[in-house]
Amino acid sequence: MGGSNEMEFLLIQIVCCYLATLGFGIIVNIPHRALNACGWVGVFGWLTYLALKTLNSGTMLANVVAALVIGLGSMVMARKLKMPMILFNIPSMVPLVPGGQAYNAVRNFAFGNDLQAIYYLVQVTMIAGSIAMGFFIAELIAQTYFQTKRTIKK
Repeated sequence: MGGSNEMEFLLIQIVCCYLATLGFGIIVNIPHRALNACGWVGVFGWLTYLALKTLNSGTMLANVVAALVIGLGSMVMARKLKMPMILFNIPSMVPLVPGGQAYNAVRNFAFGNDLQAIYYLVQVTMIAGSIAMGFFIAELIAQTYFQTKRTIKK
């Protein structure tokens, strides 16, 4: 019985993540032929994040690896659809963005709870940094791969 609830939860996560990524892609005017791929790249990134969080890894590690998966998935889709990587990167990272923590930081600053606000602000900064680190590592892997591929062809 518990497995059924977990499957429902996972299915809801997948659908919501896909729709959020797709919606953001539409908002930022991603070409229609890239929207489906963009949604799935976002889903794979989010599933990576969920899997690592389920295994009790830290939030930062989960975000780094999820951003790495998104970066590599974006590279694959960009090559396959002959489009820039950024079209897939930006909408796909939306599920990872720490919007709740950012809201709590601003809210606590507004109510004068400076220590609590700083706590949330540090979280936002660390999560954003880990997402950037994941994208950086993905780019490094992609450049190394293509450089090696070019060297082997010669």
